[in-house]
Amino acid sequence: MAQSKVSNRYAKALLNLAIEQKSLDACFNDMTLLNKSCIENKDLSLMLKSPIVNTDKKISILNQIFKNKFSKVSMAFVAIITNKKRESLLADISSSFISLYKAHNNVTTASVVTAQPIDADLKKELIKFIKSGDKNEVELEEIVDEKIIGGAIIRMGDKQIDTSVIRTIKDLKKTYNKNLYIKDF
Repeated sequence: MAQSKVSNRYAKALLNLAIEQKSLDACFNDMTLLNKSCIENKDLSLMLKSPIVNTDKKISILNQIFKNKFSKVSMAFVAIITNKKRESLLADISSSFISLYKAHNNVTTASVVTAQPIDADLKKELIKFIKSGDKNEVELEEIVDEKIIGGAIIRMGDKQIDTSVIRTIKDLKKTYNKNLYIKDF
């Protein structure tokens, strides 16, 4: 998801505030919860984007949802963003904050797509393989997709290793579709 410059600026401001207030991990948990809530609950996202619902009502709803779950810093930040009429950006801000937090703590996110769930030993080997090229901590996201038939697709940032069976079949199809006949007259 492409983040806007405004969302990144607000996320950086929250990151700096959280570092200053020594509540970085609490803010990370809060922004993770907010991001997950916005993704899973379309009504919440629509309410935040709605110009019909007034600001006080939005703050009241957000307080009811997150009052006992958010830290004081995060609650104050959400209230300020809502008062500034930027509440439609809260999902993007939380996503940007998560990315900035991971960069701040040297955590790299990698995703692995396999046809079957992977076991703990293979997971450790994958993390070790990914760490060999990068000295950061690795957060591994596992995705099971039976369409790839076998093998794995590993994505980390802008890099991808595709050793899936479906990819091999597609490559073979391309080579067989070429006309290799050469006229010899």
